[in-house]
Amino acid sequence: MESNKSYISWTIRIIISLLFIVSAIAKMYPSPYFAISTFEVKQLYTLGFSEKIAPYFSRVLIGIELALGLLILQNNFLKKFLIPVTILMLAVFVCHLTYVTYLLGGNTGNCGCFGELLPMTPIEAIIKNIVAIFLLGYLFYITPKKEYQGNFWVLTTVLFATILGIFMLAPIQPPASKFTEANSIEVVQDSLQDESKITLKDSIVILKNEKATLKDTIKKNEIVKENPDEPKKIKSGNGHFFASIDNGKKILCYFVPGCDHCREVAKELTELKQNNKNFPEIKILFMNEEDYLIPEFFKFAGATYPYKIVEIIPFWKILGDGNQTPGVKYLWNGNQIKYYTGIENSKFNQKEFEQILNTPYKELKKIN
Repeated sequence: MESNKSYISWTIRIIISLLFIVSAIAKMYPSPYFAISTFEVKQLYTLGFSEKIAPYFSRVLIGIELALGLLILQNNFLKKFLIPVTILMLAVFVCHLTYVTYLLGGNTGNCGCFGELLPMTPIEAIIKNIVAIFLLGYLFYITPKKEYQGNFWVLTTVLFATILGIFMLAPIQPPASKFTEANSIEVVQDSLQDESKITLKDSIVILKNEKATLKDTIKKNEIVKENPDEPKKIKSGNGHFFASIDNGKKILCYFVPGCDHCREVAKELTELKQNNKNFPEIKILFMNEEDYLIPEFFKFAGATYPYKIVEIIPFWKILGDGNQTPGVKYLWNGNQIKYYTGIENSKFNQKEFEQILNTPYKELKKIN
C-alpha cells in the first residue's frame, strides 16, 4: 500500500515539476530578453503594471516558477510549505485567467502561461491549473503528516539562485530611445536613396495637390475645398519614423527580421510592387531582435526598402494591443485604410489588398 502511495506521489511530483519548469523556460523562448519583454507588454501591462515594475516582477515570477518546479522534487518542507504555496500560486493564476476571460468577453488570445512556445487560450490554461490543483491536493493528502522537515535554507537558496539566474540571463536594460537608425551600411545607403526619390515624388504630389486645392480666407476663417478623390490629410503619428509617411499612399510594415511569416509577406508585397507601377512606397519598422538578419530578410523579399529599427517594448506598443507580427498598414494621407496583423483571421491577404488599392476612395470603407 505504501509503495503504491509512493509511486503515485512521485508521479504527481514529476508532473507538477515539469509543468512549472517548462512554463518558466517557455517564457524565455526563443531568447530570454525578447520573450520576457514580450510577456511584459502582452500580459503585465494589460494588468496595470508600470514600465518600471514589470521588468522586475516578470523575472521574479519566472524565477519562482522555476524554483517550485525544482523544489517539488525534494523533501524539505514538502507538505508544510511547498505544496500549499504551489496550490496558492495556481489558484491566483486561475483567478487571473478567469478575470481576463471575463474582461475580453471570450476565450481568445494566448494566456502567456507557456509564452510563445506553446500558445494556450485562457480556458485551456484554467483547466490545466485546476487539474494541477487537484493533483497537488491529493499529493498533500497522501503525504505523511510527520514528514521530514529538513533545512529551510535549501528552499531559500534554490529560490534566490533561480531568480538571480533569470536576471543574469535577461538583464534589465536601461531605457533606450524609441527607435534607432539602421546599422547596415549597404542597406542604409539604399534606403537613403529610396527615401530621397520618395521625398521628391511626394513634393511633386504636394505641389499638384496645392494647385488643386482652393483656399478662400473670410476674415480669420480658412475654407478649404478638398479633393473628393482622396482623404483629408492627417497625422498618422509615424512622422518621427518617416518624414513623408503622411503624404499620399504609403505602406507601413511591422516586421521581425527572423520571422518567416514576415519574410513571406514582404515577398508578396514585392511581387505586387513589381506588377504595379503606381504601387505605394513601402516603409518598414523592424523589431530590434536579430537585426543582423535584415540583409538576409531583404534578399528573401527580393527588394530593399527604407526602414528603422525599433526597440522591443516600444515596437509592441506601436504595433497595438492584441496585434501580432507581421503587420501591414495601408495609409493614405495619414489615414489608416487597412491594417493586417498576425497569421490568423487578420493576416495579410495579397488578393484582397490588391483590390483595396484599386478601389476609389469614395467607395472605400475604412477598416482598422
